[in-house]
Amino acid sequence: MRLAKRTSNLFRPRGRPDHPGLDVSGLTGVIALDTAAQPGPGEPVATADVQGMCTYESLVAETLPLGLIPLVVPQLRTITLGGAITGLGIESTSFRNGFPHESVLEMEILTGAGEIVTVRPGDELFDAFPNSYGSLGYATRLRIELERVPAYVQLRHLRVGDLDELTRTLTSVAAPGTHDEKQADAIDGVAFSPDEIYLTLATWTDEPGPVSDYTGQEIYYRSLQERGTDRLTMHDYLWRWDTDWFWCSRAFGAQHPVARRLWPKRWRRSDVYHRLVGLDRRFGLLDRLDERAGRPARERVIQDVEVPVERLSEFLAWFDDVVGMRPVWLCPVVARGTSTGGRWPLYPMEPGRIWVNMGFWGTVQVGPEAPNAPMNRAIEAKVLELGGHKSLYSEAFFDEETFDRLYNGPHLAAVKERYDPDNRLTSLYDKAVRRR
Repeated sequence: MRLAKRTSNLFRPRGRPDHPGLDVSGLTGVIALDTAAQPGPGEPVATADVQGMCTYESLVAETLPLGLIPLVVPQLRTITLGGAITGLGIESTSFRNGFPHESVLEMEILTGAGEIVTVRPGDELFDAFPNSYGSLGYATRLRIELERVPAYVQLRHLRVGDLDELTRTLTSVAAPGTHDEKQADAIDGVAFSPDEIYLTLATWTDEPGPVSDYTGQEIYYRSLQERGTDRLTMHDYLWRWDTDWFWCSRAFGAQHPVARRLWPKRWRRSDVYHRLVGLDRRFGLLDRLDERAGRPARERVIQDVEVPVERLSEFLAWFDDVVGMRPVWLCPVVARGTSTGGRWPLYPMEPGRIWVNMGFWGTVQVGPEAPNAPMNRAIEAKVLELGGHKSLYSEAFFDEETFDRLYNGPHLAAVKERYDPDNRLTSLYDKAVRRR
């Protein structure tokens, strides 16, 4: 059993199914918003009930006019609520709000047994659902917390001198959420090279004033190098990375000034670029061009990994020396620990500790004599060595024993046996590693 979805943000190639997927086209809406709550200490200011295949773009379109957003809004428009929960979304508010699944109050899950089960934090299925990627079922309804936000975002792009200063600055800012006595409501950054690294501190504000527009000719990630401060509407801040798929739109020529004028604005979106990547994978266009031009074979390196903040400089120094891919996106995350025992069983990050997510997406020339996926395997090994984690939205190459140790395979198997006794759902290892 698998879903028949119109969009996907996964980068794991899978075998083509020989049967139709589960039709989820009726599960894409916002059911209800509760904005009249009078919260007590620690209670949400508002909540949203949404269907599992509702995209964050659709949800934000309903909540933002009311001055509300989810506690974590993943950076790409077509990521679905169910996908972010089962696949570990992340964004610049994650240093104070954790992962999207840590603000879920209740879920209904369609299990492999064909039942719809209502679960809440502390329930075995609820706590095991994050990082299960559909191996335990699919979320059909979620109730999530919302937070109040103003109309604008003030940005400060801080250039740090080296990797050690990056670590010190991230640690000093993420813990109190302030810098130079100014509030930081969101934090992320970009490492363009070993000695050109920027941290962007975002402060919510209602103060009126001119704002930048990066949906036209200007390109957001380049602005980090060009200006020390900036202002965006809240809407444009949430989707600042989607217009150019971070920086990956340049692979399609969409950042060339002439091509950008001709490229329809409605097509400057991550889901359009994702479809183009799918076409390339299907027909091998890039590989054919490289072969014809006599260039070495390329390895696709599309990964998100996390390491403790104190190991960040060590990883980036190694990454520069061995892989050499730039830019790298940086995003601090502190798990809230809202599961039973404070840790999520399938992705056991120590709550309260500062971790740094690093995203790097592109290709590396390796040549025809290179072993199978040398760079990806080397990255996995280094992340393991530094006590980190690797996201499973893209390809993984771990052997089964290592995979089960990293992602708590025995616990997942026990929960799966209870909720999918006939194995209608593909196992996590088969999905992430065996491409099934």
